[in-house]
Amino acid sequence: MSFIARGLMAAIIAGSGHAALAQTEVKLGYALAPASHYGVAAEAWEAHVEEATEGEYDFVHFPSSGLGGEREVIEGLQLGTVETTIASSGTLSNFVPEAGVFDIPFLFRDFDHARAVLDGPVGQEILARFEDVGLKALAWGEQGFRHITNNRGPINTAEDLAGLKLRTMENPTHITAFETLGAAPTPMAWPEVIGALQQGTIDGQENPLTVITSAKLSEVQEHLTLSGHVYAPTVFLVSLPFWEGLSEDEQQDFQEGAIAAQSAMRAYVDEIEASGLEQLKAEGMSVNELSSEERAAFREALAPAYARYAEEYGSGLIDRIVAAE
Repeated sequence: MSFIARGLMAAIIAGSGHAALAQTEVKLGYALAPASHYGVAAEAWEAHVEEATEGEYDFVHFPSSGLGGEREVIEGLQLGTVETTIASSGTLSNFVPEAGVFDIPFLFRDFDHARAVLDGPVGQEILARFEDVGLKALAWGEQGFRHITNNRGPINTAEDLAGLKLRTMENPTHITAFETLGAAPTPMAWPEVIGALQQGTIDGQENPLTVITSAKLSEVQEHLTLSGHVYAPTVFLVSLPFWEGLSEDEQQDFQEGAIAAQSAMRAYVDEIEASGLEQLKAEGMSVNELSSEERAAFREALAPAYARYAEEYGSGLIDRIVAAE
């Protein structure tokens, strides 16, 4: 065999080996740091898919809003420039308005109730609607119940919220609630929040303990009120163009990976619910919890908002959620 022929054969063999090792990159963007419930879920999703496909898919993580705010990332999924994300419910209603029903204040009794609804018919019906907007929703994740932090003082009544510049998500359901309670809700993408709190542009924000701990909000906020006013799910999303390019077996691998990620995320939330409060107290936050009477007073103050929610989402859907066991 001539030198040239041997060289061509070597190139063919090398090229074949490279093709066998080729991986498809899967960009996975999410808002929080790797050391968070988002990071734990992302690792679980990646681990399952990479094992199930024998390394065919290489997840590349972009934590801490590395691909932009949640809305930007979801728009990237629609365009096909980003493959996957874990997104909070606060952003989802901008794409599937019905998803906003889960953000109604004091809708869920507890974690068991919320998880039963999301894993049951109502939750699955709403997941199916994402395909209409170029997204494939695989499963619901979780952040926990949202609480209020601020630098002005403890929140015990609606009057304590009067004029409070409170960062909210770009979520009409949240904004309606806090406007009704007399606060000054300030919609803001998550990457801007810490700086705004440091500069005093806003007085406070509201998030679950998982976010309050992982984002180290105790460094910029003095008071934590355990209001539990809204349960905050997340969703595991895949770009529909990417999804439709997968084989049926690969789709099943991504689906099962999302369920594994859901379990990991919920376990992390359970752990933080058990330990996070003591951590925040040790870091210097003052903590107060709404009594059952105070929570009832907040619900009463929200009556005008509830009327709007019934009109927007339908009392039938809300009743199905409330009645779920």
